[in-house]
Amino acid sequence: MLTNRQLQILKVIVDDFILTAQPVGSRYISKKETVDFSPATIRNEMADLEEMGFLEKLHSSSGRAPSEKGYRFYVDHLLSPSTLSSREKNLIRESFGKKTLEFEQVVEKSAGILSDLTNYTSIILGPEVFETRLKQIQITPLSHEKAVAVLVTNTGHVEHRVFSTPVEIKSTDLEKMVNILNERLKGVALIEVPERLNKEIFSLLKEHAEHFNDAFMYLRAALANDNSAKLYVGGKTNILMQPEFKDIDRIRSIMSMIEEEKDIASLLKTSDKGIQTMIGHENPFIALQHCSIITANYYLGNQQVGTLALLGPTRMEYNRVVTLVEELSRHMTETFREWY
Repeated sequence: MLTNRQLQILKVIVDDFILTAQPVGSRYISKKETVDFSPATIRNEMADLEEMGFLEKLHSSSGRAPSEKGYRFYVDHLLSPSTLSSREKNLIRESFGKKTLEFEQVVEKSAGILSDLTNYTSIILGPEVFETRLKQIQITPLSHEKAVAVLVTNTGHVEHRVFSTPVEIKSTDLEKMVNILNERLKGVALIEVPERLNKEIFSLLKEHAEHFNDAFMYLRAALANDNSAKLYVGGKTNILMQPEFKDIDRIRSIMSMIEEEKDIASLLKTSDKGIQTMIGHENPFIALQHCSIITANYYLGNQQVGTLALLGPTRMEYNRVVTLVEELSRHMTETFREWY
């Protein structure tokens, strides 16, 4: 159990190190208006905090920096979420005020806003294929040999997939295909669509439409989607601006993980409500063990459809970014509730 004096000193060190990325010394702390302890007393308390694992020395300097344990204690017990500025509130409000935006545009805008306001890298996990269900399919001919399938999901997500059609197929046959697909696939999870196509829809199409064989093959490829999640990334290179990430190999491993998508998508997928914070080695992937990740889910009604995340150094401005992540996830949830 930390004493009140140790709590005060730890908070000052974490707050200052977050702003400067420089070790904090006892003389500097003693000059703070909120601190009335002597440098000698502060040095003794800093030594005790270091022994308990809350502080660490970065080099031979007498100053200290927070350890991962220190950051975790700070986030759990000392964090006071900040109030957003008028500029930040207006930017968020204006971005969500346009009713003409589609689902993907809202998510992309949110990723951009979060990275712009924090100078960190934002990552938003889109709706999971396993949980997203088909609401409607439209098929529109583009030429004699091409058509586009427009998929609308229960989350309001709209996706366009182009596929080939045989020259012989008639527009009336395409119309029949659409009617059958909507009748049989409405409410079906996207991940289950290929199996439904093979097992029950193939025979129906064969019965009701001519020259459908080739079209069905391409349509099946268009409707099948192996991606279980989609990531929207904002400010990917922002992490290069942080002094902790001057090591080329470290940066390369982080960038590779973001590009790969699969691992980071699995990391962000969580059913936990509220703000979640992973600091340093709490992240299971080696590439992210010098980083912190703050996440919050967003919803369509009571259904979780994705996760909003912010990636930065462990020296993250937690009090401010926690507020921003929480505010953006709330606006996304409210926007989707109003639209859908």
